[in-house]
Amino acid sequence: MTRHEQLQQVLDCGLVAIIRAPSGEQLVEVAKALYDGGIDVIEVTFTVPGVLDIISQVRKELGDKILLGAGTVLDPETARSAILAGAEFIVTPVVNAEVIKMCQRYDKLVMCGAMTPTEILTAWEAGADVVKVFPADVMGPSYLKTVHGPLPQVRLLPTGGVNLDTLESFVKAGACAVGLGSSLVEKSVLAAGDMKRIRDTAAAYVSKLKEIRAAK
Repeated sequence: MTRHEQLQQVLDCGLVAIIRAPSGEQLVEVAKALYDGGIDVIEVTFTVPGVLDIISQVRKELGDKILLGAGTVLDPETARSAILAGAEFIVTPVVNAEVIKMCQRYDKLVMCGAMTPTEILTAWEAGADVVKVFPADVMGPSYLKTVHGPLPQVRLLPTGGVNLDTLESFVKAGACAVGLGSSLVEKSVLAAGDMKRIRDTAAAYVSKLKEIRAAK
């Protein structure tokens, strides 16, 4: 799959599931539950122990059913190791031009984290396919709308503070997609191993986004 095809899948899904946990033991099952709920773009962060093995295992179990990415990537070496393990897109919390170059070398989608208008434009001009506005909960949907005004060409993906109650506001503010972390995979639910709850929550987000898009 090319970088442009990967981007289209993100835009079509509109929801990027971000999986974080103190242990990677359950994350393959979590990925399956998210997919069963209708979310086929999933990011596993490098804060998870043994993340490269997890990426390889999820890729083996789910194959091309999902678009699998690696998050919290801070340098090009980490990006390359994730790509070789099976990641199809890379997400950073900050602007890093060398990570962007590495992803372009392998024709992989890259989402760079940024906050200020200068950081957002810097990431875009460096070649980021999507700019992750992070942490979005600090400023909220109104900030996204304000930034999107002079920078309508930039694909913005708010992460942090997006939940079922705020999803519509972020989409209307100009989000091309949204990043979902603890509001999608709650720590208590993960600890309980309640995969049905994770699947049902994913389905609720998919349904809500479809409703919002239909109304637009």
